[in-house]
Amino acid sequence: MARITGTWLSGPSAESGDSDVVGYPGELYGLPREGAGSLAPTWRRVVALFADWFIAVGIAAAITGTFESSSVPLMVWFVVGVAAVTLFGFTPGQYFLRMRVLRIDAPVPVGFVRALARQLLVVFVIPALFTDADGRGMHDQATGTALVNAR
Repeated sequence: MARITGTWLSGPSAESGDSDVVGYPGELYGLPREGAGSLAPTWRRVVALFADWFIAVGIAAAITGTFESSSVPLMVWFVVGVAAVTLFGFTPGQYFLRMRVLRIDAPVPVGFVRALARQLLVVFVIPALFTDADGRGMHDQATGTALVNAR
């Protein structure tokens, strides 16, 4: 006789009625499958982050006159990230890789508070590593934003 409650080995049923099943990344937020406005792939986000970091290191070296390890590149990266996302909706690295930060709850600019909160969370790196089914990092989930393809 089969158990009505199942066991931990039985797994989810085929008819679970789960409404959070996604057909493609960004579908739950009304984003397109591909092209402009679709969620950017992880590899491009990582490359943009490295590009932003190298730009910050270069600016910090110009300020301090040396490439010694210090907190100046982190501060430059942080300020450039907040200012660029607030003013333009993208960082320099995201611009070069054709991406932008977008609010998913309203068709308005990201704004200073969300850009600041997003950058604060990215500083800790860990939130960016944990993603949801759509591939949005915890920093994007917490601020109601998404990194999408610009073109």
